[in-house]
This record gives sequence, C-alpha cells and structure tokens, in this order.
Amino acid sequence: MNVDFSFPLEELEYFLLILARTTAFFFAAPFFSQNNVPAMLKTALAVIVSYLLYGVIMPHVYVEYNSIPEYTGYIILETITGIVIGYSAAFAMNVSTFAGQIVDTDIGFSMAAQMDPVTMQNTTVTGYLYQYTFMLIFLVSGMHRYLLSAFAETFTLIPVGGAVLNTGFMYGKFVNFMAEYILIGFRIALPVFCVILIVNCMLGVMAKVSPQMNMFAVGIQIKASIGLLVLFLTIGVLPQAADIIFDFMKRTIVMAVTALMPEG
Repeated sequence: MNVDFSFPLEELEYFLLILARTTAFFFAAPFFSQNNVPAMLKTALAVIVSYLLYGVIMPHVYVEYNSIPEYTGYIILETITGIVIGYSAAFAMNVSTFAGQIVDTDIGFSMAAQMDPVTMQNTTVTGYLYQYTFMLIFLVSGMHRYLLSAFAETFTLIPVGGAVLNTGFMYGKFVNFMAEYILIGFRIALPVFCVILIVNCMLGVMAKVSPQMNMFAVGIQIKASIGLLVLFLTIGVLPQAADIIFDFMKRTIVMAVTALMPEG
C-alpha cells in the first residue's frame, strides 16, 4: 500500500504564513508566553494549532508573490500580526502587576521588589500575589480557551497576508488604553490606597501633637501591618477584579484586531 504525501507548494507556503502568526502569538500571549513553558512545547503547540487552523480555513485563493523578498515580507507581516494580538492581551493582564506596585508603594514593600524568573519583570510582593491569583482565575474561568478562539477568529477578520497596520488608529486607541490601564490598576489598589491615606493623615496629626516620637519608624510598622490586614480582608473581591481585567483584555484584543483589519 503506497501512501501519497505529496502536496502543492502553495499549500506549504500558506501553512508557513499561518504558522508565523500562530508562533508569534504563543510567544507573546499571557500564560502561553511564560518562561517556565519550554520553547519546544510552545513551538509544538503552535505547529499543531496552525495545522488545525489550516484545515478549517482551507483557502481557495493563495497568497501571490513574485519574489522571495516579497514572501519574506508576508512572513514578517504575519509575525507582527501575531505579536500585536498576543501582546495586547499580555499588556491587559499586566494591570495586576501595576496594581500590586501601587499597593506595595503605599505599605512600604516596594523596596522588596525582585526579578520574576517567569515573566522576567521586576515585581513586588503584592504584585506576585495579584499576578498569580489572576493567572489562576484566568485558567479556572476558561479565559485561555477564549483567547485561543479569539485568535482563531482573527484569520476570518484579518486574512492571511492581508493585515494593514493602521498606525493612526493605533496611536489614538493606545492613549485610551493607557488611561484605562491606570484607572483599572487604581481601582484594584483602591482599598489599600484609601486606608493607608487615612493612616498617613493620622500619623501626620500625631507627629504634630507629639514631635518627640519617631513617626518614620513607627509609621513603617503601622502601615505594613494595616496594609497586610486590608489585603487579607479584601482577598475575596479579587474574582470581581479579575472580571474587570478580563473584560479589559477582551476589549483590548478587539482594538488590536480592528487596527490590523484591512479597510472595507
């Protein structure tokens, strides 16, 4: 029995373009891009997903090119498309780290920041807590499946080789993204921020009433203790905060895809 493995060259070229976008996405998207996931596993997953996507897309018209540099340009364009989509979700997920930095600055833990070997970012103690809590909720809630399905949908909205970098639209939306990024970060850190603000006011009054006390040494211990207490009391609202971040992530992905969609 002879098995025929032959296939047209156009199919291989089309598959490589899908693979370029998929691989760039897996090396940029949250959870999939973490450094504790082996690169060979990411590559194998990208190849499998690309093969499944190719079987679903089944193009009738392949990408046409006249030279190798032109095809290389298509590869680069698909890679940029995957990176933009993946990083749009990753940046939205980094709101948790930003909120943790705000909390640690208030309670005095910002000096305890260290390099996270998983994300390769300088993260504070509360940043670790928020980051891994939200990542756990990300997996439990099935957001990773939504991320994969949203990425698969991009091949319908952005045909292979048809992405257009709408820089004017991206600049305008980036400003809105940063404004909402900061707003959501402060909303997550708001309980600790408000309590520590009240504590600072009380310490200021005590410093005027009793100037002989070393309020700096006393204040560090009081703010750290009260800050940890507030974190413990508000740990139950983190799932609601995760919903806000995930909704922000969805809108960010839509913004990125809209910026890459061909006009008309």
